[in-house]
Amino acid sequence: MDLNYSSEELAFRDEVRGWLSANLPDDLRRKMAQYEHLTRDDLLHWHRLLAKKGWIAPSWPKEWGGTDWNLVERYIFEEECGYAGTPPLIPFGLSMCAPVLLKFGTGAQKKRFLPRIYNGDDFWCQGYSEPGSGSDLASLKTKAVRQGEHYVVNGQKIWTTLAHYADWIFCLVRTDSGAAKRQEGISFLLFDMKTPGITVRPLILMDGGHEVNEVFFDDVKVPVENLVFEEGKGWTVAKYLLGHERMNTGRIGASKRELAKLKEFAAEQSKGGRPLIEDVRFRDRLSRVEIELTALEITNLRFLDQMRRTGQPPGADVSMLKIKGTEIQQALSELMMQAVGPLALPFKPSDGGDGFDSFAAGLAPRYCNMRKTTIYAGSNEIQRNIISKMTLGL
Repeated sequence: MDLNYSSEELAFRDEVRGWLSANLPDDLRRKMAQYEHLTRDDLLHWHRLLAKKGWIAPSWPKEWGGTDWNLVERYIFEEECGYAGTPPLIPFGLSMCAPVLLKFGTGAQKKRFLPRIYNGDDFWCQGYSEPGSGSDLASLKTKAVRQGEHYVVNGQKIWTTLAHYADWIFCLVRTDSGAAKRQEGISFLLFDMKTPGITVRPLILMDGGHEVNEVFFDDVKVPVENLVFEEGKGWTVAKYLLGHERMNTGRIGASKRELAKLKEFAAEQSKGGRPLIEDVRFRDRLSRVEIELTALEITNLRFLDQMRRTGQPPGADVSMLKIKGTEIQQALSELMMQAVGPLALPFKPSDGGDGFDSFAAGLAPRYCNMRKTTIYAGSNEIQRNIISKMTLGL
């Protein structure tokens, strides 16, 4: 096992780091630093800058615009983006729908959708969770009945991230209610969000932001040509997609950036006349998180080395990255709130009084928003069950 970067990989890291530093727009850099909500235009601006550079889809095959980077270079790129504080690349098109199409899609589907995903012409969202069918996704009830050359879809999805921005949605639907197993009889469909019968209703979260939505389908007609893979085999597609989703939830580069910011802030804050970072109890909690983050990075590199040697995608034990990565993200947001204390006002005082700090004020909404991280991509409780069953054989 080799967890060290070669001289070529270190040179690549420096190239990526230098380009990000020079090309990340100041307005996006500021918004990310202040934890401000990003608009659709913000997200697409960064997407298209990377597409112009040719770095938007590193994992895709070269023929479809991929970079031909190896696994280590792709990992370095993702972590450098996180460490630089770039806007997120919305994964639903680039790293979820696209890999599915590359694996299971027809030639016509690839030709139709992949170039538009690459260029940022279509904004995608994911239609998986339903009321009562989140972590237990196989219990979903949204139905699709084939009528001639269309499926007629009725049902509801919930917690649909950025559906109010989306042009398209990929959806799991039930096409056979009489299947022997719940995982059977599920199909994977692609919808145009402008199709009649689709209603998007916002869900405002604890942080005051509009990020997720309810999506209703009332007699929505979806062309049969938008079925991915085989009818009734959508669970096979879903499992493949979720493997890609969970590999990216550790967000080590972003957590390293947050840790550095936390240390800097704690050195400036005072408690009892001394810098907060000199407080024994605070420093103990900070050290524990830093050690866990280092261990997570090493674990991620072990997965990377395994993939490099075998060429195989990660197995069920990739859930470890999701569990620990999201717990670390939450711990860092909690420590940052503790560090700023009463400065973490969620809103500017109406009287315009002193003491308002725009950076600190962004921490309370972010703290609330980060509660979701241990739930999305399959709750951490479910991830532990997956590890217990699939890896430990319990």
